[in-house]
Amino acid sequence: MSDNTWLVAGLGNPGPGYSGNRHNVGQMVLDVLGSRLGGRFGTSKARAVVLEGRLGIGGPRLVLAKPLTYMNLTGGPVSALSRFYGVVPANVVAVHDEIDIPFSTIKIKIGGGEGGHNGLRDITSSLGTKDYVRIRVGVGRPPGRQEAADYVLRDFSSTEKKELPILLEEAADAVESLVRDGLLTAQQKFHSAGK
Repeated sequence: MSDNTWLVAGLGNPGPGYSGNRHNVGQMVLDVLGSRLGGRFGTSKARAVVLEGRLGIGGPRLVLAKPLTYMNLTGGPVSALSRFYGVVPANVVAVHDEIDIPFSTIKIKIGGGEGGHNGLRDITSSLGTKDYVRIRVGVGRPPGRQEAADYVLRDFSSTEKKELPILLEEAADAVESLVRDGLLTAQQKFHSAGK
């Protein structure tokens, strides 16, 4: 097992019909990270598209993965890739949508509950532990009486779309800070006022 390799999984649903949904913000963040690494995602036997690269010259190795399964079956590809690349659970990072924090807010945590998020629940079940990192990308709460499941399966509003590129860049920064600087430093940076 390597503590210098990180598996970063962007959660979402497969196919173009879901690509702009709030639920797919994790995969949108991985597209930003992938362009920073200058690589292309390629298919893997683990039912995911994967891009490998390094964070800086001689820096930590990143394995970016976008599972090709539906959200509630995310755990299979994540656990298969973590075994294949020898990534310890503490270096598995799930980038996902979070309705319990406001839009454009980013929070980072390790372990804890899944908050009703089926993708996280399946990763926990497949890894056999809750002790992996979550980059929680705030999409805000559904308006009125709208069901959370309906809300996250809708595209971002036109107002949100204007701010979305900044949010995706900041979430990608959060992943890089976590890998480069460690959990506590990344939390201090992204949990500060105004973030």
